[in-house]
Amino acid sequence: MMSFSGKRYWLVGASEGLGLALAQALAAEGAQVILSARDPARLAKACDKVPGARAVTVDVADRTSVAAAVAEVGAVDGMVFVAGVYWPMTAQAVDAGQLEAMCDVNLTGLARVVGAVLPEMIARGSGHLVITGSLSGFRGLPGALGYAASKAGVMALAESLYADLRGSGVRVQLGNPGFIRTRLTAKNDFSMPFLMEPEQAAAEMLALMKSGRFKRSFPMVFSWLFRGSQFLPDWLYYRLFAGKKA
Repeated sequence: MMSFSGKRYWLVGASEGLGLALAQALAAEGAQVILSARDPARLAKACDKVPGARAVTVDVADRTSVAAAVAEVGAVDGMVFVAGVYWPMTAQAVDAGQLEAMCDVNLTGLARVVGAVLPEMIARGSGHLVITGSLSGFRGLPGALGYAASKAGVMALAESLYADLRGSGVRVQLGNPGFIRTRLTAKNDFSMPFLMEPEQAAAEMLALMKSGRFKRSFPMVFSWLFRGSQFLPDWLYYRLFAGKKA
């Protein structure tokens, strides 16, 4: 089982919710944590809740900001990407700005950070990339325009990284959570089965990070629905999940 004592971990998107809860869990395991997010005030409050934490402001939607943050953070043993934005959205009520933001922050933001930290990890032959996907990324869902697509891309990027980096000394892991009680899910006006508290989701992510596994989808029972949906033919899947006929 992996030990985090004395290791330096950079958590991107850690001012609240899952990111903050995971930072607290890693600090309790003895890791030195660097927290990043866009809002300096919210980030400072988060650091007050994590012993020994250091704050580095970053906007993952801005390549210059990412480069500056990477330079300030320096070499790390691991990077955890938890940053994300979300708005519930149907095709009939599309908001072009919000749609673009979900793709740019959730997926392209991840690509910017990985592209900036990965070369140094490869050069030294060690490192740990932990990426946050979503159960919504397994297959297209109604009302999830933008978010489901961005998370599907995140999951595919993690899978390609894992395939390329096997045996390189750089570990890649992917956590796919369901609903977590956060400021983002508070926007939903529908029932959220198996809703987790951030601390519960962080415990799942930490268990993944301690293991030798590549991927963990949780809550387990809820994840069966999403993973199983990949095996359904289109006509049945969309009848069950979308309801209306094309």
